[in-house]
Amino acid sequence: MSKSGARILIVDDEVEILRALQRSLTAHGYEVFTAENGEDAIEEVGHHRPDLILLDLGLPGISGLEVCRRVREQSNLPIIVLSVKDTERDKVLALDLGADDYVSKPFGMNEVLARVRVALRHTAQIQSGTEPIFTAGPLSVDFAQRSVHVNEKEVKLTPTEYDLLKALIKNRGKIMTRQMLLAQVWGTGYGTEAHYLHVYVGQLRRKIEPDPAHPRFILTVSGVGYRFNTED
Repeated sequence: MSKSGARILIVDDEVEILRALQRSLTAHGYEVFTAENGEDAIEEVGHHRPDLILLDLGLPGISGLEVCRRVREQSNLPIIVLSVKDTERDKVLALDLGADDYVSKPFGMNEVLARVRVALRHTAQIQSGTEPIFTAGPLSVDFAQRSVHVNEKEVKLTPTEYDLLKALIKNRGKIMTRQMLLAQVWGTGYGTEAHYLHVYVGQLRRKIEPDPAHPRFILTVSGVGYRFNTED
């Protein structure tokens, strides 16, 4: 059972899903609030100040995308989108608006719980300050020295490869859309140059992944972008 007592707001107009999530999250020690439409969701955010939002996109009234936009204007709290599989365009829009992750419906409760833990852990790391040296398994990155080591051997990265790796690690656990990565690494004028990203991700994988054909760190999120994974 979780000892965090983190406050979680669930926003979904499907009562069965709402109740199932509420039961499971409460059983794992979280304090749970619910809303069945966008207007109530925004009100709940202001009233309860949750630590994380589970947000359905297909809401009556104010859409989930609009809720995401409004919340992100005033807060950096993690937002995990709950989405049916055939709304890929909306998933990408939500991520571009600032959502941190998404879970496709139908989903397994263990997957939701895992995503919640990752998002809360990432937020805690940001609030406590980023360590100058990041490590995950055989990978070590010293941000002060701009040096990268795999199995204690230095790996030479180009400036662009390093900037891409840094952006992914900074947002580890979060899904980064292609547009977000292009804007952060190459600049806002490269929002449609997805082939740049594909090439550099391939180069970076060959340098840092134990098995580039089966990546451990830089995971592809089909149709959306990439996510840096720190789990074994």
